[in-house]
Amino acid sequence: MKTMLLRSAALIAVAIPATAHAQSTGSVDFEDEIVVTGFRVDNVGGVEIPDTPKAKQVLEQEVIRRQRPGQAINDIVNLVPGVSFQNNDPWGASGGGFTIRGFGADRVSQTIDGLPLNDSGNYALYTSQMVDTEVLESVNVNLGTTDVDSPTASASGGTINIRTREPGDDMAIMATMTYGDVLAKNDYSDSLYTRGFFMLDTGDITGSGLKAFGSVSYTTYGVPYNPYGKINKTQVNGRIFQDLGDNGDFISVAGMFNWGRNNFAGSESLGTLLGYYDGDFTKADRFNVYEGSGAYPCAVPEGQLYQGGGIAGTSERYDDRNGCGAAFYRRYNPSDTGNIRGSSRFTLADGLVFTFDPSYQYVKANGGGPDDLREAFFTVNGTPYTGAFNGGYYFGRDLNGDGDLLDRIAGNDPSQTRTNRYGVVANLIYDLAPEHRVRLAYTWDRARHRQTGELGAMLGNGNPGDYFPIDDPITDVNGIAVQKRDRLSYAILHQVSGEYRGRFLEDRLTTVLGLRAPFFKRELNQNCYTTSINGFVDCPTSGQDLTAYEAANPDYAVPQSRSYKYDKLLPNLGFTFEFVDSASIFGNYAKGLSVPGTDPLYDSLYLPDSDFARPVPETTDSFDLGLRFQQGKITAQIAGWYTRYNNRLATAFDPNANNGEGAYVYRNLGRVDKYGIDGSIAFRPTNNTLLYVFGSLNESEIKEDIVTDDGVLPTGGNSESGAPNYSYGARGQVAFGDFELGAQVKRTGKRWINDLNEARAPAYTLVDLDARYTIAQFPTGGDVAVQVNVSNLFDEYYIGYFGGSLDEFGFAQIGSPRAASISLIIGY
Repeated sequence: MKTMLLRSAALIAVAIPATAHAQSTGSVDFEDEIVVTGFRVDNVGGVEIPDTPKAKQVLEQEVIRRQRPGQAINDIVNLVPGVSFQNNDPWGASGGGFTIRGFGADRVSQTIDGLPLNDSGNYALYTSQMVDTEVLESVNVNLGTTDVDSPTASASGGTINIRTREPGDDMAIMATMTYGDVLAKNDYSDSLYTRGFFMLDTGDITGSGLKAFGSVSYTTYGVPYNPYGKINKTQVNGRIFQDLGDNGDFISVAGMFNWGRNNFAGSESLGTLLGYYDGDFTKADRFNVYEGSGAYPCAVPEGQLYQGGGIAGTSERYDDRNGCGAAFYRRYNPSDTGNIRGSSRFTLADGLVFTFDPSYQYVKANGGGPDDLREAFFTVNGTPYTGAFNGGYYFGRDLNGDGDLLDRIAGNDPSQTRTNRYGVVANLIYDLAPEHRVRLAYTWDRARHRQTGELGAMLGNGNPGDYFPIDDPITDVNGIAVQKRDRLSYAILHQVSGEYRGRFLEDRLTTVLGLRAPFFKRELNQNCYTTSINGFVDCPTSGQDLTAYEAANPDYAVPQSRSYKYDKLLPNLGFTFEFVDSASIFGNYAKGLSVPGTDPLYDSLYLPDSDFARPVPETTDSFDLGLRFQQGKITAQIAGWYTRYNNRLATAFDPNANNGEGAYVYRNLGRVDKYGIDGSIAFRPTNNTLLYVFGSLNESEIKEDIVTDDGVLPTGGNSESGAPNYSYGARGQVAFGDFELGAQVKRTGKRWINDLNEARAPAYTLVDLDARYTIAQFPTGGDVAVQVNVSNLFDEYYIGYFGGSLDEFGFAQIGSPRAASISLIIGY
């Protein structure tokens, strides 16, 4: 009796060509036709290594569905060599961070069915908002490169391409119910994990290939290191698919909506977290390290609440440095995100194919914490103003109803973001001959990125009064919302690209020549006054006479609009050569471009517009050379790589900024050389066993010392921070009839805390177990199974994700503790 997991993997392997794992429909089609006819690529236990000039690895359903249901897909990708992911909790909905070949997530492009998932402003990835893994076909990692039609502004480190499953031909259902908890000392939070998932496939509705699926899931649990925080997440997915004949043509529309209400997972200073290794605290202390960071439970005094009363003539002050609500676990990251993804393929004539992938996505999200709202005016030379000035918020009206303007009221100041993003990827593919194929692609991506900072009230228990203060903001004496930021950005890409693939020497040699020509435009509209090169702003409310304010601050940059344009020709070329029937060598060169995000661009508005004031883009020259082996039940790959990285932007702490309080500023690190080795092998000794081993070495060298306002930082010859110098691991699984057992282990090497290489986070090892028992099989097909997952089996303490910095000890997550879950799975 086979399990649902194995049955699904087998069905998809038959229905879909083996290498259909690139990101857009055009890339899938273009890659498929060349590669499948040459070097045979097989799935070994859910691990696939396509024989392409680029270093790629694919994880399919057999691997994905053995992980904990609901787990973030980027945690699963941690099984790919060169990838290092740190999850903020065991369950996957609190976010996390990762690097690929030492490049951070903001320099890695992630897509689902060709739609870009990186934030359009700062290119960040929010792993808590990723699609449910049950609706996925596969995830493909391009190490260090991207496809020529990719709509990305920052992909120096590679791409992660997620593919949604095609609806089934027969009506079927799948349902999952999962319960879990942290198996470690945990006296400060209720971390019980509960998740339900249901999916329905309609089957062929009309008899002519029209089929669809829809799914819904709900997840809730307590944050492990958070005595108060809860995660609530609801997600809906669907796809409609219509076959057009029997030549592979189709039209498809897929969509997703994710509703998330997350408390901060919390972070702690790296200095504190490193103290564990010196014996300053024990594993159990992980759960109470935040106990003193604000009273819990607590109550805000009535006079410090919005419309909460108070004593007339008395200055009542909420102090957000140590008052109720200041603790991180009362901070939220709420989000409403959704997207619609179209894809299609049309055969226009023999050997001529057109693909068209339109998309739309919407984001409404924020993050932030408590602050005090001041009833008084901000006065400049006797002139009263309302708005945000010098980090304070001034309303010019009685907020608590006690009849005076003397008080500071408890409030919240999250950073609001709303994005509407449209995109198109179109390809025209032509077969010059059976061995030669070309394509011409056009890519368009336009994101309207609205960033504001409306203020909201705080409840008496320290909670925010509203997840989204933007919906009902607190207004000043004139009825205008006070906010800490107010800017509108347009991130626009027009890209033309072309690619040629040819086969020679009796199909043993495949060559690829490609060229990307992206044209990026960043339109910035700053409605506040920029007060320093560090990007700090004052935001007076509209409608006021600002003559006195501007006269007192002649160095401030007034509200303004500015456009930045970036374009570059980005060639890539590569080859694969099958020198024997079961082995090939491959090589690739690609030039990459990462355009600055909005933060450094808005900071530059403080300076008069000139070439000096315009941050330059980061560029890379990446080389891969490797060997692949594929024979029967073995697939393997090893590759050496080298990337020359120019004009790398990094953050540095300036102690003189922000009126002496300090602030982070952007610095250009100049040239950085990065190089390493990645390798993996998947082997099925027998039909019921699998062994998968992978590993990578990662080195980097900063070539220059960095000049700052306070002198020279000795970074030359050092390694970049935040990325492990090595990682390796393995997964094994065996089936005993209806019972299957799997285990995986990964060792992650040391990571430098900063680019001065002053200290390193120690290496750590994580071991996970999974077991699955098939209870019954329906006569019409489908199984009922129980699956158990245990993560961090030995409850290893480790430092979670931190992005690294130039010269500071920043903050990091605490690594996820040991946790276990049990799932009842009913599937087809």
